[in-house]
Amino acid sequence: MANTFELNVGALTLDDLLALHAGGATLTLPARAHVAIAASYAIVAKAAAGDAPVYGVNTGFGKLASKRISREDLATLQLNLIRSHSVGVGEPMQPAVVRLILALKAASLARGHSGVRPIVVDTLIAAYNAGLVPYIPSQGSVGASGDLAPLSHMTLALIGEGEMLENGVRVPARAALANAGIAPLALEAKEGLALINGTQVSAALALHALLTFEPVLEAALVIGALTVDAARGSDGPFDPRIHEVRGQPGQIDVAKYYRALLAGSVIRKSHEENDDRVQDPYCLRCQPQVIGACLDQLRHAALVLVREANAVTDNPLVFADTGEMISGGNFHAEPVALAADAMAVAIAEVGAIAERRIAMLIDTAVSRLPAFLTPDAGLNSGFMIAHVTAASLASENKSLAHPASVDSLPTSANQEDHVSMATFAARRLQSMIENTSHILGIELLAATQGIDFLRPLTSSLALESAHRLLREECPFVEQDRYLAPDIERATALVKHGALSRVFRALPDASKLPPLWIPV
Repeated sequence: MANTFELNVGALTLDDLLALHAGGATLTLPARAHVAIAASYAIVAKAAAGDAPVYGVNTGFGKLASKRISREDLATLQLNLIRSHSVGVGEPMQPAVVRLILALKAASLARGHSGVRPIVVDTLIAAYNAGLVPYIPSQGSVGASGDLAPLSHMTLALIGEGEMLENGVRVPARAALANAGIAPLALEAKEGLALINGTQVSAALALHALLTFEPVLEAALVIGALTVDAARGSDGPFDPRIHEVRGQPGQIDVAKYYRALLAGSVIRKSHEENDDRVQDPYCLRCQPQVIGACLDQLRHAALVLVREANAVTDNPLVFADTGEMISGGNFHAEPVALAADAMAVAIAEVGAIAERRIAMLIDTAVSRLPAFLTPDAGLNSGFMIAHVTAASLASENKSLAHPASVDSLPTSANQEDHVSMATFAARRLQSMIENTSHILGIELLAATQGIDFLRPLTSSLALESAHRLLREECPFVEQDRYLAPDIERATALVKHGALSRVFRALPDASKLPPLWIPV
């Protein structure tokens, strides 16, 4: 039986969002939300019954806002809005993203500033609880005036005219709703606009990236430390005094992680006093500075995205305490766009420095390991071309990291003359995470190979655990073989949490700073 999860409207935490993203819980609303929803709906119902023009209630939309709509056509106005705005293209959004979209839209409307009936929020929650996945094409939003097209596809499914995804197959929404015992939603005044005007798609995509990158980043820390030992690097650059005098919090924390990961390494002890290399390459020595800066950006993005997940972002907004409806621009997703762009740069940099570590490992002049990490270089090419793959992925990420937020194309006949492009800014992060995961998978293979050349010396307990995980999947590369399957298996350890668990199982892990500061 699923756990009950009360949607803490306006106060969702990152842990709450992780649970909503994972699914499997039964959502409920707190009593205070029902009161707020009813109060705001009363204001809209009054406006719909009156003669004064109110945007989104009895007028057209966007450039057509000056066009008055008769009282008998108000429901048709909302229905036409959803039909006309369901124009998305591309691959469907992943179920985990759609779950977040449903939950975030319900949480936003339940704040009581949108003027919808309780049944609207109840239908969103019922769809989430039934495990329904509205078919939402991934392309077609510019991230201003809300995520109009994708949210229209979501709403089209809820009114029984769109489609749902069942095991990746598109099925008629009306049948899926009937099978779940959910009545199709019949829209009233302002409800269609409230459902599609908002940043929930952009925010859900960015949160999906943040949550899926977390185990990859933890794996990057483990693999980076493994490479330090494979190259017989120094742990001196991780001395806390170096980082304290700079004062950058991410850098300080990353240095702590590396000290914990390398603690007890016999490899390090073996060359502690007689190492003739004065300084390590930047890709080893500057990991706290580089990954720490990335961590600071990701932590800031988490703060922005948690705020956005709790926000009311449709238009116009209802303020029941004064009886007012006020038009504004909370639908503009610039905060999400800038956060997603910062995440893109951070994800690219994690992959970029990992690629440099691979290049260092295969270069015998720097790593002091056999050339290309093969016992018989010349006859064998070893990791020569695996590094080329990593280089190609790092380069691809650099192109993808170009900020999306700096591009704005006016829409709606210049009424909506500056847009955020937040939806693409967030959507492209998944490709970047995939690329970085593969780079790290290649580095894991290379670093583990390097450690094997140093036997019988051993690394720390944590890093030996990582080494063992890889060797259970991929044997030592004695001579050239088909390496692509090894890369896929190593990448799976990066993406799916095996190396993340090594990081989280560090001795005294509870004393280490959390990766994401609680928000």
